[in-house]
Amino acid sequence: MSEEKPIRVLIVDDHEVVREGLRTLIGKQKGMSIVGEAATAKEAVEAAARARPDVVVMDVRLPDGSGIEACRTIRDVRPGTGVIMLTSYADDEALFASILAGAAGYLLKDAKGNTVVEAIVAVSEGRSLLDPTVTGKVLERVRKGPEEDPGLASLTDQERKVLEHVAEGKTNREIGEIMFLSEKTVKNYVSRILDKLGLARRAEAAAYMAKRRPRY
Repeated sequence: MSEEKPIRVLIVDDHEVVREGLRTLIGKQKGMSIVGEAATAKEAVEAAARARPDVVVMDVRLPDGSGIEACRTIRDVRPGTGVIMLTSYADDEALFASILAGAAGYLLKDAKGNTVVEAIVAVSEGRSLLDPTVTGKVLERVRKGPEEDPGLASLTDQERKVLEHVAEGKTNREIGEIMFLSEKTVKNYVSRILDKLGLARRAEAAAYMAKRRPRY
């Protein structure tokens, strides 16, 4: 009788120390095999196409973009590949976006080794992995989804505040002074907002908000 094939795992994180930790953990498991590593979203998509992993353990935030977008791209090409999103912070918005992108799991980076191993096994078997403490919030968001503009629903509270100021015509510097943020941080927020809303310019963001403001 032939042995079962090991679970093929792709590790994606821009921090070498995180990849090394996962590499060591997964390498000790008899039923798992590391088939590749990546440090950026672009590398993740390319590695997934090349290595054809069963499970991808992916950082939510990557240098060249979002791990969530990489998840969506990988799942579009290979629906059978399970993706576990890994992050340093418990972020309901990221969790919600991850689920919409097709991720099967969401773990904090401080999760215990056996929790990560169990998650990889569960996802490889086609099971979904959700933390019970946030599942309720996600389901509530899903239920309320049709009542709210999907673009706005994808924004965090902080991003919405920035968008409001952009719609009022304020510059990045002015927004930074109001919200106690650096100009560079505001610029990053604006870029993320435009990307999420599928817009190209600040003027389009202002028009977007103008259409959605209540009229009295």
